[in-house]
Amino acid sequence: MLLSVLDQSPIAEGSTGAQALNNTIDLARLADRLGYHRYWVAEHHGGPMLAGPSPEVLIGPIASATESIRVGSGGVMLPHYSPLKVAESFTILAALYPARIDLGIGRAAGTDPMTTFALQRDRRQAAPDDFPQQLAELLAYFEDDLPADHPFRGLAKTLPGLPELPTPWLLGSSEQSAIWAGELGLPYAFADFINSAGAPLAGVYRERFQPVRALQAQRTAVAAWILCAPTEEEAQFLAASSKMAMTMLRRNRLIAVPPPERAVKFLNAEGIPLAGRPGGRRTIVGTPEQVRAGIAELAAEYLADEVIVVTITYDHEARRRSYELLAEVFDLEPRAAAAAVSG
Repeated sequence: MLLSVLDQSPIAEGSTGAQALNNTIDLARLADRLGYHRYWVAEHHGGPMLAGPSPEVLIGPIASATESIRVGSGGVMLPHYSPLKVAESFTILAALYPARIDLGIGRAAGTDPMTTFALQRDRRQAAPDDFPQQLAELLAYFEDDLPADHPFRGLAKTLPGLPELPTPWLLGSSEQSAIWAGELGLPYAFADFINSAGAPLAGVYRERFQPVRALQAQRTAVAAWILCAPTEEEAQFLAASSKMAMTMLRRNRLIAVPPPERAVKFLNAEGIPLAGRPGGRRTIVGTPEQVRAGIAELAAEYLADEVIVVTITYDHEARRRSYELLAEVFDLEPRAAAAAVSG
């Protein structure tokens, strides 16, 4: 089983987005050295908690700062963009960092309705829900198989990074995304941190999978909230920060990641236990041994080849330490002693 990282570039209370982005570069270097398989950055807009609205901007600096780890988007929220523009941007990245770039594609807005509208170029009316058509067009640019009579037919040959291409993934947390990923023959990354009841949907993906592209067998990754510390008490204490932030998010009150001391007081006042599933969502929090067992159970539940670790803490050093402890308990091979891992 492979271990990877999804970094949402969290902003700690009292800190800045600039510091959060520098923390992302620092954590990517650490993940590369520790032997994690890939490092993805997310797309979120218009809030005080997360500093990553532009994966395509972050991927280049991360790939430059690292040696061998795969780097990509988790994901690009395609409804905001022209498929051609995404294809151009990611072939540039693939040309500069061959065999290392992933293009994780998502359908969600990654923000609230007003910010979604602000992101539109044409604001005369809401954008159409035409994700399947957008996705088909994007893949067709990479594969140069638009119909002969399509007005954009010749643009595939103009992609600036050719012949290098990114590896496309479909991201999702619903049955529809599982169906699309299977029928299109794409690797599929399921967001368990959004929908913890996703194991049957991963089964739908496997049932619907068609080897119509380079991927000849289904490939499932699952992304989950995970935090590791030397003791269970410390891990639960550190996790309180993200639990408070997510509780406030569900109440439509967006905040920066609070210090754990304040978060614990808030959770106690609200009657929310430190342990357990906040809002019904799965969290894997505890000692290295406890987290290892939880990750193994998660991977078995989804029949996943790969687990993508999402960790949010107030203190950046605590987040670094969590990934270090995970690497140790899973016996990841440090990159200084390992060859580059293929996609």
